Amino acid sequence: MATKKAAKKRSSSTKKRSSSAKKSSTKKRSSSARKSSTKKRTSAKKSSSKKSAAKKSSGRKYSPAAGKSVETEMREMKKGKLKSGRSAKKVTNRKQAIAIGLSKARKAGKKVPAKKS
Repeated sequence: MATKKAAKKRSSSTKKRSSSAKKSSTKKRSSSARKSSTKKRTSAKKSSSKKSAAKKSSGRKYSPAAGKSVETEMREMKKGKLKSGRSAKKVTNRKQAIAIGLSKARKAGKKVPAKKS
């Protein structure tokens, strides 16, 4: 029985050594693989930044005139003179004032994106 126990201990210790040797070799491989993949990623980021710069040059979403109409509506709201729609209730919400300004800009034909819903 003593020989069987000794044989088991030897085999388990060799298994541990082989698994640790495998782990260290995979770590070395993965670090070299990481280096090559990071080079590829940086080049991909550079090309995407050029594309985003091209999109920015295409122009504004909102025209400056649309911004001015929103600005005037905000001033009216702060003074307490801005009224909403048919009910003509006083507007107290900032977002509602912006929406009113944008809708007036749309009606005037200024450059404003279409409503989402």
